[in-house]
Amino acid sequence: MKKVPLTDVRLYTQGSHKEKAEFIQKFGRAIQEFGFVIIEGHNISEQVINNTYSAIEKLFSLPIETKLKYVDNSIIGQRGYVNFGIERAKNNTIGDLKEFWHIGREHFLNSKLKVEYTKNIWPDNDLPNFKQFTLDLYCKLDQLSQVLLSALSEYLNLPKYTLPQMAMDGNSILRALHYPPLNKEQYHSGAIRAAAHEDINLLTILCETKESGLEILTRNGKWLQIESHPGQMIVDSGDMLSRVTNNIIPSTTHRVVNPIDSRNTSRYSLPFFVHAYEKCELNVLENCKSPSKPNLFPPILANEFLLQRLRENGLVKT
Repeated sequence: MKKVPLTDVRLYTQGSHKEKAEFIQKFGRAIQEFGFVIIEGHNISEQVINNTYSAIEKLFSLPIETKLKYVDNSIIGQRGYVNFGIERAKNNTIGDLKEFWHIGREHFLNSKLKVEYTKNIWPDNDLPNFKQFTLDLYCKLDQLSQVLLSALSEYLNLPKYTLPQMAMDGNSILRALHYPPLNKEQYHSGAIRAAAHEDINLLTILCETKESGLEILTRNGKWLQIESHPGQMIVDSGDMLSRVTNNIIPSTTHRVVNPIDSRNTSRYSLPFFVHAYEKCELNVLENCKSPSKPNLFPPILANEFLLQRLRENGLVKT
């Protein structure tokens, strides 16, 4: 079975014209064929990532009574703490074996875009450095996403600003994820850490993790384990990208399976979900449709599509 390709972002940001073209093709083909690609040379330091992992480990070790102080049911899990087992995969009735915390945008790149997102919830009284470390990583991943979307636009023979404009000051989210150790009942309950699903957004950038468990469903229907090593990140395509490209770049099903030998060990993860800004109309791009490939998706506002998917995931009850 083929491996998920690895490529170096510096070929695009610092390379010659030939090297940029090579990156565009390798990155684009990997996303199109696998829905996933591993990158290095992303210019985000190990210290920034490790600081954030250290902060989220402390966060999830807080007593449940403390974590529940940071739940706001009125914002449907888009900021702050979401308790264990609440989120589930689309068309799945069993909750995932995970808890998480959402961090949203606080810094805007384009002051002309008048957008108001839900305010973040910060555990300042319990973890004074949490805000500093997570926002630092958020901003750097946000900048990286603009680079990757630019390369992907060029791969699709679009002006390089096309996809970055959709995500400029978008409703992107950094998710701090904790998959707790599994007891015997959970291990045999039929639930897994994250059931098979596709991401909602344009792209997801996943920081390196120390623990295995992530698997992707290849185009030929086989599950393939994927891991990143220090200095690497994993990028995958989501449903919003699938819509605007008319499924030229389909979103890819993936899951996080329960460990066999280390079920008493926590797993931590830091995915960055790159979203379009909320009033962005998710239309199929002109050069992604033709008489032989008609429009597969009706237009929908990004925020409406997000709410639709959150209902399917159990975060919105109505």
